[in-house]
Amino acid sequence: MSGISFPDLSPLERYKLLCGVVVPRPIALVTTLDENGAVNAAPFSFFNVFSEDPPLIVLGLQHKADRDLKDTTRNIHRDGEFVVHMVDEALAKAMNDCAVDFPAGSSEAAAVGLATLPSVDVRVPRLAAAPFALECRRQVVLSFAPGRESLVGEVLRLHAREGLIDTAKMYIDLAAYRPIGRMFGNLYTYQRDTFAMDRESHAQWSARMDAGK
Repeated sequence: MSGISFPDLSPLERYKLLCGVVVPRPIALVTTLDENGAVNAAPFSFFNVFSEDPPLIVLGLQHKADRDLKDTTRNIHRDGEFVVHMVDEALAKAMNDCAVDFPAGSSEAAAVGLATLPSVDVRVPRLAAAPFALECRRQVVLSFAPGRESLVGEVLRLHAREGLIDTAKMYIDLAAYRPIGRMFGNLYTYQRDTFAMDRESHAQWSARMDAGK
């Protein structure tokens, strides 16, 4: 098999393959402020953590079909501030509703009934219902095509729902968190079943191989 040549595919075909293969993906429900102060909220699954020192996340920004900027992109270009919310099972329905094509100038947060709380380091409010909220500041935006940008943002502050973090060990209670992941199309996945594998040193691995284990 010679594989599938991506230059020979249409953008839609590439999208379907990449979204179907790279799964599950975390979901970022991002809030920004428009020029009139309305709280825009939009979900993104082209998203992940990028670095811990400095603390960075990366977000894939998509433009509209006519190449006009979507609200989140426009707001971040203007203000450089945003809040990333992680999505748990309880927030899933509201997250999906935030993807509705509301008219420009509307507040998705208000429309779907998501209450907000003030942030500390940025002007953009955070969503009270989110299990985790990351206050972020734009570091750099890279444009790779007329309709695609990659945003690298610095995490300034983390907010967590009570009981989700053991601050003594900086451990997350996954059973209490109950995050969801994005698959492809309209499919999502629960993250309830986990398993552990210890990471060995080379000496430990060699000893185990020598023992026939």
